[in-house]
Amino acid sequence: MFSLAKLLLLILAGVIAVYWWQSGLFKGRARELAAAHCRQLGLQLLDQSMVITSIRPIRGSGGRIEFRRTYQFEFSSTGDRRYQGKLVMRAMRLESIELEAYKLPDAD
Repeated sequence: MFSLAKLLLLILAGVIAVYWWQSGLFKGRARELAAAHCRQLGLQLLDQSMVITSIRPIRGSGGRIEFRRTYQFEFSSTGDRRYQGKLVMRAMRLESIELEAYKLPDAD
């Protein structure tokens, strides 16, 4: 039989597993949004990596609690230097993207 401690440990493991799985979904969505933004501006998303820098609960529409996630990524405009970008998501929606000032490629 399960004791109360074992049951709580099992529930905790389940919560951690669900959080880990959902984090992967959000990170993949953030990567897609950053890649599309970079393509639109003629930039290259580097390493296809996204690093979460913060996650905060906020009030959403109708008073529901949502999470605002902030990711950091790197991009390049000319291929010789890395620049930083910041992407903010509210639930699965893009809230904002900020790019560090970058060098424009030379016009030929």
